[in-house]
Amino acid sequence: MMLLLLICLLAPTAFPQSMRKQPNQSVTPAAVRAEFLHAWNGYKKYAWGHDDLKPLSKGYHDWYAEPLLMTPVDALDTMILMGLKDEATDTKNYIIKNLSFDKDISVQNFEVTIRLLGGLLSSYQLTGDKRLLALAEDLGNRLLPVFESPTGLPYRYVNLKTGKVRDAKTNPAEAGTLLIEFGTLSKLTGRPIFYDKAKRALVEIYKRRSAIGLVGTWIDVETGEWKDTDSHISGAIDSYYEYLLKCWLLLDDQDCKQMWLDSIAAINKYLQDHEPDVKRRSDLQLWYGHADMNTGKRSATAYGALDAFFPAVLALSGDLERAGRLQQSSMKMWELHGIEPEEIDYKTMKVTYPGYPLRPEIVESTYYLHHYASLGAAPQRTGTAKLPPLANRAVYLRMGEQLFRDFVKHCRTDEGYAALKSVVTKEKTDSMQSFLFAETFKYFYLLFAPARTLDFNKVIFNTEAHPIRRTWK
Repeated sequence: MMLLLLICLLAPTAFPQSMRKQPNQSVTPAAVRAEFLHAWNGYKKYAWGHDDLKPLSKGYHDWYAEPLLMTPVDALDTMILMGLKDEATDTKNYIIKNLSFDKDISVQNFEVTIRLLGGLLSSYQLTGDKRLLALAEDLGNRLLPVFESPTGLPYRYVNLKTGKVRDAKTNPAEAGTLLIEFGTLSKLTGRPIFYDKAKRALVEIYKRRSAIGLVGTWIDVETGEWKDTDSHISGAIDSYYEYLLKCWLLLDDQDCKQMWLDSIAAINKYLQDHEPDVKRRSDLQLWYGHADMNTGKRSATAYGALDAFFPAVLALSGDLERAGRLQQSSMKMWELHGIEPEEIDYKTMKVTYPGYPLRPEIVESTYYLHHYASLGAAPQRTGTAKLPPLANRAVYLRMGEQLFRDFVKHCRTDEGYAALKSVVTKEKTDSMQSFLFAETFKYFYLLFAPARTLDFNKVIFNTEAHPIRRTWK
């Protein structure tokens, strides 16, 4: 009886009223917007002016000694797309009045670039407010010292006031996930230095690929020597590949096109893997695992929440057959415990890292596949013209509804959303990073919203889901 009473008392917090009444009704854009506001209001109540909300203790978390308004900047373009005009106007004005980069703090170049630089550029394009572009240019100027290494590969950290850099050991993702933001800043300000520095960093990683076309996990920016030869599509490498494709499409960069084509051929040859379906032994599941960058020898059968971005990239490239199959594998990972863990061993289907930090990647891929299923065709780049069998928009809508319901059920708190310490036990942890607003809620909203909400074909999302339009000639 006490257990039943406890469940009843907790139910309103765990599952919002609108979804408890009719649990089988379709998820609507309004439902996603309501959950966005639930988390946003919790942030405003307990963490306003700081980087992130701590949803369990109802406090705040700042990345550095002084806040950089990570959550407001990350959330602004999502508010605009959701039609939250008053909230967006208030937030934009607050950012313009209070955000300063003249701070004696050492920041991580990659995270500040994708969240703050990308968010400011996207919001500038959506609003036309040149004060946002001015903030972006000021930030870009302060980040430029990271590229002053012997190889042109960026150091990981830079002091925003002094320009002092540190941490010479980096990875392909942090070195190669800069050109969308710096390239866009270059085009909008007419200053080639931003494009040139970020483009060189991307090329320098590519130039150091192995004889079989793979890159490793860690590299020294001063010597160009690989410090870890493990190759994969997961964290520390993931968005390097994403930006090769997207910089070709956004910036019409033909070098990026060739680098993408070379890279995807190696990825599919050495990292692609197949395992029998445990329920239907005649069917092979598609996965992408780990291999040594020099030999191509399989080193681990690991796949996780970060890898779940790859169906979106495959779909954008035109390879809908692989994209659809890999998305099915991602869903199998999700369904193991009703929400995805950070990593599994896909050979044994056992969880190896049980946390869930509110990641968006599987939602992102669902959104991309739903878009192309709605069109009934793949983009004419390197793929086929027709969708593979059984891939239709209803499949991905149902998939998205399952993801959203599970997400709300397990991560909602009375004042926001909390990451999970373990997807097995569903124990929460006191963290709600800004990408919840920039990515997770944005992709959920766009999945269920009318297609006219955002013209998919006219934007490229950076890796933090900030949509960038090619507004330059």
